Amino acid sequence: MLSLAEISDRFEIQQLLIDYSTAIDQKRFDDLDKVFTPDAYIDYRVTGGIDGQYPRVKAWLAEVLPNFPAYYHMLGNVDLRIDGDRATSRAICFNPMAMGGEHKQIYFVGIWYVDEFIRTPDGWRMSRRVEEKCFDKLV
Repeated sequence: MLSLAEISDRFEIQQLLIDYSTAIDQKRFDDLDKVFTPDAYIDYRVTGGIDGQYPRVKAWLAEVLPNFPAYYHMLGNVDLRIDGDRATSRAICFNPMAMGGEHKQIYFVGIWYVDEFIRTPDGWRMSRRVEEKCFDKLV
């Protein structure tokens, strides 16, 4: 049986996953400051993005994502493992993205987020996010 502390940790980390998706989908990139540690490593290369430390990747997101008229992140099957002040998770993400321009197309992306978390004085924060591709398709 999970203790109240373990339940609390799980809910806080699950909320971080939601907060990430909400910040990205609503183009509120400064909200990501409460999701990631300042030195977090992020790797979006499997979907054509960049990798690097959080400040660089945040600036890239703010530059690139407004070019997409609409998109959303739907998460599921979150496999969360907590070990003291560290945690890992693997979550499925389905991310359809409307492409701008003359020809209306949708880019369907299926990935797994492979994440690492650390407990900080301000609560849990994501210290690493790596995307693993399942599929992508332009229609």
